[in-house]
Amino acid sequence: MTRLAVFDCDGTLVDSQANICVACERAFEGAGLIPPPRASIRRIVGLSLVEAMQVLLPEADEALHRSLASDYKGAFHAMRASGELADEPLFEGIAEVIETLADDGWMLGVATGKSDRGLAHILAAHGITDRFVTLQTADRHPSKPDPAMLLAAIAEAGASAETTAMIGDTSFDMAMARAARVRAVGVAWGYHAVHELSDAGADVVATAVPDLLRMVARP
Repeated sequence: MTRLAVFDCDGTLVDSQANICVACERAFEGAGLIPPPRASIRRIVGLSLVEAMQVLLPEADEALHRSLASDYKGAFHAMRASGELADEPLFEGIAEVIETLADDGWMLGVATGKSDRGLAHILAAHGITDRFVTLQTADRHPSKPDPAMLLAAIAEAGASAETTAMIGDTSFDMAMARAARVRAVGVAWGYHAVHELSDAGADVVATAVPDLLRMVARP
């Protein structure tokens, strides 16, 4: 039996909100628009970029949404090239959770709204790339909560829905898990409130990292 634990990245594995907020603000400013409040930006973390811009600027047309998404990517790349990116630390205790699950025989994956390049950078920076057998990103899949990236992770790992847990900090992650019919494990240290995770279908919500191992493994 193959057990698979699939993690979201931003807000679940790493605290990346500072860079996301700055890149989004620069995209809006470059288009001559007033940037949204940072509280609003944090709420769209996890969505693919075009979908995120649709939420942040619902009255705009598709062309502007796509232009803002492209400008966001450009801002992020420029920040990386200039060394301006802030540290994106693993949440305290997450490295130990990853190690313990792997040592216990779990296959590990990531399903994220980040790009392939962005995810590779994060995992390499923390020396955990080789812990993951499947990496699914917005480059190759529809935005969460569509279950495509999670279903691809299950297939790539040779697992099944019954033996898979999706771990994430947003209602988008929980809705994706429900759509794929896998165990939905919310975490409270990210960017959506506990009640939002529960309302979106979380089977359980870990309020502290040390609780996560027990909640992932629970039948």
